[in-house]
Amino acid sequence: MTPMTWTVTPEPHDSPAATALWRAYYTEVSDRYYLLHENRRTAPEELEHEITRADWSALTPPKGTLLLARHDGEPAGTAGVRLLDPETAELKRVFVQPQLRGKGGAALLVAAAEATARTLGATRMILDTRDDLTEARALYTRLGYEETPPHNDDKYAEHWFSKNL
Repeated sequence: MTPMTWTVTPEPHDSPAATALWRAYYTEVSDRYYLLHENRRTAPEELEHEITRADWSALTPPKGTLLLARHDGEPAGTAGVRLLDPETAELKRVFVQPQLRGKGGAALLVAAAEATARTLGATRMILDTRDDLTEARALYTRLGYEETPPHNDDKYAEHWFSKNL
């Protein structure tokens, strides 16, 4: 039997594969938020509004990149990198399809994002996440990110992390 394989490559932020993964990402994080705070799932019109208004153009060269992970050739996850200033990159929207979690894809995506940030000239990566995204916080800690004071005022951010590259 051939082992399952991961690949990570740059992808246009508006490609069909990226769009499908954005939808899966938004559905999961939105549902988690509303279930926790309002005991309901995201209404379809709310989800469509958020997906439609999202602007991912910052994840395009020369100051950003969207990375897409494939597992055995099938789109499986994303991570975005955007350069905030000459030394600082931001890690955005790390996501792996639920059925593929625990198979190394997230760590591979973050490592590829860090390498991408270095090629953009960054010496530090920052990110923010929410309290209910416990898996994400555990991943970032395991990969050497340290919790820091807030670096933005995003209304959904509850934890901020940084790592020297």
